[in-house]
Amino acid sequence: MIARKILETYHAILIKFKKGAVIFREGEDAFHYFQLETGAVKMISRSDEGQEFIQGIAHKGESFGEPPILSKFPYPSTAVALENSSIWKMRTEDFFDLIKNNFDLHLKLDQILCERLRNKNKALASIAFDRPENRVLNLLNRLKNETRGNTDYRAQSLISLTRQQMADMTGLRVETIIRTVKKLEAAGKLRLQKHKILV
Repeated sequence: MIARKILETYHAILIKFKKGAVIFREGEDAFHYFQLETGAVKMISRSDEGQEFIQGIAHKGESFGEPPILSKFPYPSTAVALENSSIWKMRTEDFFDLIKNNFDLHLKLDQILCERLRNKNKALASIAFDRPENRVLNLLNRLKNETRGNTDYRAQSLISLTRQQMADMTGLRVETIIRTVKKLEAAGKLRLQKHKILV
């Protein structure tokens, strides 16, 4: 989202995280802006029983964890590297200087946060009311749109989530995801390509 030159101007540093590394934890105070240069990061919450729910996944070029620095509340979820990742890290003070001095970036960030809120509302409604088939299709179509920036649902995208990750994002069991994917494939609503999903 924010160009490398601008990040460096406002004192951001590029840090490497190995797969599985925690970038920040739920309940910690928020003091930094984060943006992915390479890799992917999942935002997770865990139940008292240890069950994981994936709130969202950030990919190359995307930022994550901004609401707590903007509204001054602790992180509501934990950020974990899904793969080896390089992440820009900028102090809150520098981030506020950046958005004060660059209204176009401020506006773009507002739009991104509003879109995330809209998607989260849709996801919660789907989890609350939809059958497994619709939950899975809604998730796949949302990811297709987010990862490609593509609103043309006629174009096909390869979704590289594991069945476990899909379960963690829909509130379904892995076994239910496996059955549902097979059912949707049989109905012609998706295709499988080397165990990955094409929608």
